[in-house]
Amino acid sequence: MPIYQNPGCVVIDYEQRKIQLTGGSTYIISLPIKWVRECGLNSGDTLTLLPQNNCALLLSADSKIDKKKSECVIPILQEDKLEDNFRILVSYYLAGYDLIRLVSSKGFHALDRKFFKDVTRQRLIGIEVIEESRNEIVLQSLMNYQELPITKGLQNMSRLITSMLEDALIALKGHDLELARDIVSRDNEVDRFYLLTVRQLKSAVEDLKFAEKIGVERPRQCLGYRLVTKIIERIGDHVQRIAQQIIMMDATVPEKDAVFAMGTLAQKVFSDSMKALEEMDIKFSNKVVNLARKFEDYTAIRNEQGAARCKSEQMVSIIESLKRISEYSADIAEMSINMSSERDRGK
Repeated sequence: MPIYQNPGCVVIDYEQRKIQLTGGSTYIISLPIKWVRECGLNSGDTLTLLPQNNCALLLSADSKIDKKKSECVIPILQEDKLEDNFRILVSYYLAGYDLIRLVSSKGFHALDRKFFKDVTRQRLIGIEVIEESRNEIVLQSLMNYQELPITKGLQNMSRLITSMLEDALIALKGHDLELARDIVSRDNEVDRFYLLTVRQLKSAVEDLKFAEKIGVERPRQCLGYRLVTKIIERIGDHVQRIAQQIIMMDATVPEKDAVFAMGTLAQKVFSDSMKALEEMDIKFSNKVVNLARKFEDYTAIRNEQGAARCKSEQMVSIIESLKRISEYSADIAEMSINMSSERDRGK
């Protein structure tokens, strides 16, 4: 049997099978018995075949082993920080587990129990507490993740960030602390959709049927969507950081300060980058990338403003975040170019 060693040093066995002709018009090949047994397949079971543009044929089975994988147990250690334990919980959520049991040998303290129940509802879409006892909290996914296309998740993140960024500029101009605090809390919603999208993409890589239902035509698209999703999440973090800096500011910002023009530009670049991603228009994507470069022009203008600009320490951080938002948005536009080329290659 030939051996193939991939760049990650993982040794993979593969087999070559001859095509046979039966009935004068039907081509058949036999399946490796080891693979059939590992997937728990029997005569009469259905396989999914997905032709690829490079003469490859992807084959997947509804394995009985996958059903066992949907349930897991996570030991909660009292000596670890709650956030550390929650990160482990998130990793199992992203891996696609539908039933997660949190188990504490010494029992959950009231504050620990409240933490897990609250943080799960706030940051993990579709996960609810269905059962609890002194030593165990059982979480289950009650959402059909196949009903939410991957593009819909990205659109939800985009709308949230657009509204947050718009409100951030309003809060900056009017020093509206209440609005700024609301922006900080809204970032949790962005994170919820981010984690949901990552969970979907991880499942799409392994399950061709699931990938098709959420709008992923080819497994290699998952990489592009995964990068874009992370970029959008980082943009949300920067908008949150802007709101946090506004809360800490003492002085108001002059109306003629070029920071508002910078903010408007960042808004425009982000909005256009998401449009470029949706339409997969290479020419428009290039325009977005070039538009993002104009941020440096506003930086030069602001440096010459003198007394007409705010010179607080927080303003330095705000401008840096606006710059990052523009740069990250340009990255989304560049990713749309790459994904458009991949799409055309697959036609």
